[in-house]
Amino acid sequence: MSLSNQLANHLHQVIFGGNWTASNLKDQLDDVTFTEATKPLAHFNSILALTFHIGYYITAILGVFKGQALNAKDKYSFDHPKLNSQKEWEAFKNELFDEAEQLIALIDKLPEERLNEVFVDEKYGSYQRNIMGLIEHTHYHLGQIA
Repeated sequence: MSLSNQLANHLHQVIFGGNWTASNLKDQLDDVTFTEATKPLAHFNSILALTFHIGYYITAILGVFKGQALNAKDKYSFDHPKLNSQKEWEAFKNELFDEAEQLIALIDKLPEERLNEVFVDEKYGSYQRNIMGLIEHTHYHLGQIA
């Protein structure tokens, strides 16, 4: 198994399951209602805000993998849309999971020699650094959600 395959698998596991921590984003969010997701918590981000934040970076990295410019700024990474219903919350989660599946597939197909190439700009490091960072970042916020 190549390093690209391993990274894709690791991202898949933190989002969809099968990792050694026995916790993943999809399972944690499955039973969260719209009311729970949007409930403000004193001094903490809502589940919606954390979920958006995770998805924000998935979307940004996915865009680069699809040949688009890196279009993300940390200061906007918690600026989630206002949701008004359970239906909107479900659609929001489904979009995140769809984009995650797309990114996982692209990482899985990434030639291993590209992992050390610059990701957009040298200040962002390599493709490998960004993929690993996304996995670590997702684990971190998964802990807050769980």
